[in-house]
Amino acid sequence: MRYAFCLALPAAVVLVSTAVAAPAAAEAPSLVIEDDTTQPAFSYADAIYHEVDIQTEADSDGDGAADTVRLHVMRPEETGAGLKVATILEPSPYWAGVNEPEMYDVDLDDDNAGTVPGGWRPESDGLTGDDDPGLAAAPGGPSAEGTLFGYYDNYFLPRGYAIAQLDSVGSGDSTGCPTTGGRNETLGVKAAVDWLNGRASGWDPDGGEVTAEEWSTGDVAMTGISYNGTLPVAAATTGVEGLRTIVPQGAISSWYEYYRDNGGVVAPGGYQGEDADVLAKGVYTRADTDICRSVIEGIFAEQDRENGDYTDFWAERDYRDDAGSITASVFLAHGLNDWNVKTDQAVRLWAELADHGVPRKLWLYQAGHANPFPLRTDEWLRQLHSWFDYWLYGLDNGIVEEPPVDIENADLSWSQHSDWPVEGTAPVRLRLGAADGAIGELAAARPGKSRKESFRDAGRTLTADTLATDPDAAGRNALVYRTAELTEDVRVSGIPEISVRASMQGSSPYLTALLVDYGTDTRPTGAVDYDEDDEVCYGEGVPEDTGCTFPARHIQETGDYKIVTRGWQDARNRRSDAWQAPVVSGRMYRYSWQMQAQDYVFKAGHRIGIVLISTDHDYTLRYPSGTKVTVDTGRAVVELPVSSGRSALT
Repeated sequence: MRYAFCLALPAAVVLVSTAVAAPAAAEAPSLVIEDDTTQPAFSYADAIYHEVDIQTEADSDGDGAADTVRLHVMRPEETGAGLKVATILEPSPYWAGVNEPEMYDVDLDDDNAGTVPGGWRPESDGLTGDDDPGLAAAPGGPSAEGTLFGYYDNYFLPRGYAIAQLDSVGSGDSTGCPTTGGRNETLGVKAAVDWLNGRASGWDPDGGEVTAEEWSTGDVAMTGISYNGTLPVAAATTGVEGLRTIVPQGAISSWYEYYRDNGGVVAPGGYQGEDADVLAKGVYTRADTDICRSVIEGIFAEQDRENGDYTDFWAERDYRDDAGSITASVFLAHGLNDWNVKTDQAVRLWAELADHGVPRKLWLYQAGHANPFPLRTDEWLRQLHSWFDYWLYGLDNGIVEEPPVDIENADLSWSQHSDWPVEGTAPVRLRLGAADGAIGELAAARPGKSRKESFRDAGRTLTADTLATDPDAAGRNALVYRTAELTEDVRVSGIPEISVRASMQGSSPYLTALLVDYGTDTRPTGAVDYDEDDEVCYGEGVPEDTGCTFPARHIQETGDYKIVTRGWQDARNRRSDAWQAPVVSGRMYRYSWQMQAQDYVFKAGHRIGIVLISTDHDYTLRYPSGTKVTVDTGRAVVELPVSSGRSALT
């Protein structure tokens, strides 16, 4: 079916016998729709650009006035002549750039193992300012002032969408305070949807009241990567009317699991020493740089780096707890090698959405913390375009009848599935066999007799990569267990889990498990490029000598092994994430914890390995070396979610 965009031709109407013919009022412009798909019919160069300050329901800076958030809008010129359009909104705390706050020292000595630095340091509060958010502006646009970051405006505005970007509270031209996922940030993003539906007040920068009634349908999609994708998840949990869909990419669904895990204080990959207050300082870019200091000091106090207990502070920032309130559809996208926002953030939300009957879609791909746009551009745009057309304009284009899950495999091919974990996945239990030498056995065996093996924590001196390949680098600093060579490919799809009986003697409370692929052919094949650090990058037609182009895949498959996934446990939180129980030195306890979710194929001829260490140099707090960990291998079990190749293990 095709709907033409046009202005009606004049028509003659007889009024009285002596009247002259008069032109009828021009009909309002409309979308161009062909094959149930919106078509590019509107000029990007002639788009209308304006800014609005929207009143929220919070007063997070305590100044007696409601916080406001700044919305930057681009919309087709025809919206000034009666065309009503849906809005694609990307909220962010980054549009005005970021500061460079000081990270925490994670090397804890005996005399300061229970203390951490914090608060605002008079000599250096870390607010240095940076006007470059590291994003490329879209070319063209109605003016330099009206240019937005990203590709949404270039692609979707000509097809009949308004594109908007929001300064999250405490950043840019918004007021209020950044709180790293707090309720006020959620209300700030919700307010934009309310304004687009006529439920919130807005003013132009000169103070004149502004509404969206003349051009907004009230139907809104939210999207973005990282924090920009996290804010849509938060807004969706309010059930705000008018928010039809969200498309979070590499987004957080639980801030606890971003900065804590299983009771332990952990770091996002690449940002060792960051915490909730550090990030709040980083995005605190509003003009008043003093009014939020007490708020951020409160974050420091409540986040509590002395332990990783799940408290009310973290519960406020756990959006999965409110998944039952989500009324918008959800299209999740996440890199399988993302160690900044780890894979659990997406797949655990995916499971919650199923439990509450929320319409959903999922992309998993071989990349790190990256937008999927450069990885599979044409197909990403096709699905995203169809998804927005369906949920915002009601076009029956078949997108919701397609398989809901797209996965990029290790060889960079793609497959579609009806769910995730993929079809046929079931748990396979493997036992740890005592190591007579440096390497023990990992096999599907019955529980064995009690046999104890020990290692001493390397503390801050050795990385997990070193320990996975050389457990005896400085004495026995790890326990390594490996399967026999696999007779066929084995696909792990889901969340691996480990359970051990162990004792600990020393200052470190951490137990870390690594799932490792031991093999000599772990590099992917296909259209890939490697930068000077031997990290994998992707881009069709990228010359071999150009180095790494956005986004880095961060697969780092450079040797005869790869750490596929990992997980941590604070021994004191073995019974609950919410509270600690004493650990008696030398006493055996049962510890069970999950690793990060993964979808990965171990090739035939490779070996699957489990490595047990204590301190994880790049992720956990680093206590002095020397903690002795003793494991009863007869009482230890690893559970792998295997979808194919089970016979190679059993």
